[in-house]
This record gives sequence, structure tokens and C-alpha cells, in this order.
Amino acid sequence: MATQNDTSVLSTVRDFVRWGASEFKRADLHFGHGTDNALDEAFHLVLQALHLPNDVPAIYLETTITASERAAVLKLLRARVKTRKPAAYLIGEIDFCGLSFEVNEDVLIPRSPIGELIDKQFQPWLQGEPSRILDLCAGSGCIGIACAFAFPDATVDLGEISPGAMAVSKRNIARHHIGERVTAIKSDLFKSLNGPYDLIVSNPPYVPTKEWKALAAEFQHEPKMALEAGADGMNIVARILKEAAAQLMPGGLLVCEVGGSVEEFESRWPHLPVTWVDFERGGDGVFVITREELIKSL
Repeated sequence: MATQNDTSVLSTVRDFVRWGASEFKRADLHFGHGTDNALDEAFHLVLQALHLPNDVPAIYLETTITASERAAVLKLLRARVKTRKPAAYLIGEIDFCGLSFEVNEDVLIPRSPIGELIDKQFQPWLQGEPSRILDLCAGSGCIGIACAFAFPDATVDLGEISPGAMAVSKRNIARHHIGERVTAIKSDLFKSLNGPYDLIVSNPPYVPTKEWKALAAEFQHEPKMALEAGADGMNIVARILKEAAAQLMPGGLLVCEVGGSVEEFESRWPHLPVTWVDFERGGDGVFVITREELIKSL
């Protein structure tokens, strides 16, 4: 009789997906870095190990894998359980806005709902085609690079303070052959940047310290400086709000994510006339505000 850890009876792609999902559930893993459940995560990892696309026709799920493929699949699935690292770190890449980005533990794993705004070219809030865009707290550079593809006539700066994240963003610029329009700049927020910009987009750290300490193990693999931001999570957001107007063109737009810290944001700035974005594909905690509204209110 097969035991819980006996994988010799597994033969097809579907078998390994099912087994991986069961192991993930048994280990009580957390999902929130591209998938939200054990089955989808196992499916993604198995296909990655087999070098198959996520849209592989269902008939191929019934095919038998080879001995070397079995070893690769089991190694990846077991690493997910043992290390509690999110799948994207184990694979080294993830898709965002239909583009593939390198990731490692120097950067957050791309998952921002801002991707939906990029797909919609920030309508209806952005007036006209932007010529200069800033991705502030850029991390992997995924938001800024996706913006460059959405606005092919624009130049984009990626502002980031972490040397490790800067290295990743530069490799992602090279990966997408877009270095003539996208530049990674080491900067403590706006200090070393050369504005003004038509559009500033930011996914800054916004997690309160107490909440950061309680995050699941998967989140602890992400860089603390990209998540934790003081007692109420608003330390970096406060600096952005104070300095952004001077870095925006007349009519310019600030788009900023605060995720699950909307209550903390509204407690600090109860009268700031931000507009909270409603997303069709899920996600929340993203506001938009114009340069003129910032000047009047702060």
C-alpha cells in the first residue's frame, strides 16, 4: 500500500498537480503571490518544471512524465513546502501585464492591481498621452516597464533606493530591450530624480510594523524595506504626498497603492480628495489624485 510520501504511483502530469496541491494544503502554505489556492499553485509549478505553458491543452495533463522530469517536478514542489518561498522566487520570474519579469528576494513579487490601470492607460483620470512617467519605489521595474509598453512614446524613470532591486530592474530593462526609453535611477524617493513628470505611479511600502511582524512566512521572504513603513504604515506615503506636487507637470497625476492600509491612510488624511479606484479584476487600496488637488489640500 502506498504511504503518504510514496510518489512512485504518480505517473501523469495531472497526478503530480493533484499530489502537489494535497501536500501544499497539508503544510498549510499561504498563497498570495500570483495564485490564491493550492491547486493553482501546484499546477503552475508542475508546468514550470516541465517547461510547459499554463495554457497547455488539457489532453497533455494525461501524459506520463519521464524519470528526470519526475525528479525536477518533485524537487520544485518539495522546495515550496520546505522553504515556504513563494513560487515566483523558486522559478525566478513572474508575469505582470502580459510581460515576463525576473524576480528574486531583493524585490517584491509583482501582483499590484495597478496592472489593470496600466492596461486601461489610466483612464478616465489621465489627461492626454504622458511624455514622462515615473515609477517610484520601482522594485523589479515591472510597473514602469509595463507603462513604457502602454505608452510607446513616453520615457520612463524607475526610482529605487535598494541596490539589489536596482540590479533586478536593470536586468528587466535589458530583458525587454527598452533601455532607450526606460532608465533605472538610484534615489531616496525624489531626491536624485529629474522631474517634473506627467504621471507618477508608486507601490511604496505601506504595511504597519505590527502587521508586518504577523505576516505569513511567504511574505517574510520579501524585502522588509519594500513592505514595512512605520507604526501606521504611512511613513513613505506621507513623504510622497508632501513632495509629489513639485515633481508633477500641471495637470499631472499621482497614482499610489496603499493596499490594506486604507483605514490608516484616511485616518492621517481624512480630507484629502483622493479617488479610490474600483477594480474589475480584484484588488483595492489604490488612489489617484492630481497635482492641483495635492497643492490645494496639503
